[in-house]
Amino acid sequence: MKQSIAHIALVVKDYDEAIAFYTQKLNFKLVEDTYQPEQDKRWVVVSPPNSNGATLLLARASTPEQEKSIGNQTGGRVFLFLDTDDFWRDYKDMVAKGIEFVREPKEEEYGTVAVFKDLYGNFWDLVERKSAA
Repeated sequence: MKQSIAHIALVVKDYDEAIAFYTQKLNFKLVEDTYQPEQDKRWVVVSPPNSNGATLLLARASTPEQEKSIGNQTGGRVFLFLDTDDFWRDYKDMVAKGIEFVREPKEEEYGTVAVFKDLYGNFWDLVERKSAA
């Protein structure tokens, strides 16, 4: 048996502002943006550059209950982990583009890590993992 996680749904306030953030600030690529008239919503998928892993499904909140989850999908814990092959390149680029880091870079046993917020306040780790010896 082989299984994998294809998409992770991220509740957003607005499709277009979320697309702009992920493509312009984090350099993600827009994989799909398809209108679904029967549900009056869009199927919007973004992915980190050159990634073969799970993608983000940007899901616009459609109820007041869903709106409460925007920016706090995990109760204030780090939600997503963005692995990189060059921490300092990406960190400097993100800082230059106005990304807010809430925990400064730190060397850990597993690699270099810092915590940043997305446009809605969800916490992410930016991580460059050490190679396995």
